[in-house]
Amino acid sequence: MKKLIFIGFLSVFVLGACHHKEHDHEAEVSATADNHGHEEENGAHSDEIILPKAKADAAGVKSSVIEPSAFQQVIKTSGQVLAAQGEEATAVATVAGVVSLRKQTVEGVSVSEGTPLLTISSNGIAEGDPVQRAKVAYEVSKKEYERMQALVKNQIVSDTELAQAKQTYENARISYEALAKNHSANGQNIPSPIGGYVKSVLVKEGDYVSVGQPLVSVTQNRRLFLRAEVSEKYYSDLRNIHSANFQTPYDDKVYELKELDGKLLSYGKSATDSSFYIPVTFEFSNKGDIVPGSYVEVYLLSSPMENVISVPKTALTEEQGTHFVYVQLDEEGYRKQKVTLGADNGKRVQILTGVKAGDRVVTEGAYQVRLASASNAIPAHTHEH
Repeated sequence: MKKLIFIGFLSVFVLGACHHKEHDHEAEVSATADNHGHEEENGAHSDEIILPKAKADAAGVKSSVIEPSAFQQVIKTSGQVLAAQGEEATAVATVAGVVSLRKQTVEGVSVSEGTPLLTISSNGIAEGDPVQRAKVAYEVSKKEYERMQALVKNQIVSDTELAQAKQTYENARISYEALAKNHSANGQNIPSPIGGYVKSVLVKEGDYVSVGQPLVSVTQNRRLFLRAEVSEKYYSDLRNIHSANFQTPYDDKVYELKELDGKLLSYGKSATDSSFYIPVTFEFSNKGDIVPGSYVEVYLLSSPMENVISVPKTALTEEQGTHFVYVQLDEEGYRKQKVTLGADNGKRVQILTGVKAGDRVVTEGAYQVRLASASNAIPAHTHEH
């Protein structure tokens, strides 16, 4: 009997121990699962960048929804802006002497036709003052011609001699009047031949110049040429080029020829002996502050492409040769997204991979979001969607 009672107590003890062990195991499994669940929840937004809306607005961060649109194939090259034919003139020296520049004669300044650009002084020159010499020659020839007129009536001189005297007098008169027109006490004034802008000053203060020497170049700057140099490998694509964009080095602004009344003039049918490039020439109106003679980056626009995903160049950031955009997830959340680039027209860039239609991408202030990603010490998502 005692033996049976002992066996019963032993059975109860064993069953209780097993139940306690199972309870501990279930609790451990439950705790592990709970921790794992929290880890997944915390890790779900570990790549999210938090930038409060107030800070984003203050930093000028803007975003827009990406939609497919038309784009063009692009040939990127270099080129030069040139003054159009007939839009440029050069003031030359009408007398020999020493140059004295006017204060307003600097490159880029606006001038009217006839505005004095510089003065040429002949004081101290061995030949003497050319205006005084022209005046003396004019007065002498005039008296001689008048004397001949009186003598021819008495048939003392022939009509031929009178004609020669008249010719000498007229030449002297024209020369003197031309020089005297722009003469002053300081010397001979050289006026601007046309109204426009001073393109280049070809002499320095104190230089000695001779008659006919170029002094100042003036451009009207209304119509300009864009001359692009294209590699021979793109020759078969030149027939499809219809317009271009170009970027200037002095303001980094991208100009579109379609907004400047631009048109394609011609493209070369062969390369020159001294170059492996083929010229492509456009003409356009200078509606901005474009400097003739400047070298520019040119984006030749070729065949159209439909349903292309593209973003403004301001949306891109670069890290060690890899490009990224920032996709906006909600009002304060952003995600850094790697992208593959395609054609670049100077203002927008084709996106081959990384962004799809309907994504909201940061188009302005991308670097502010990048700075915010560096300052986010806690990667976990800390606000409610």
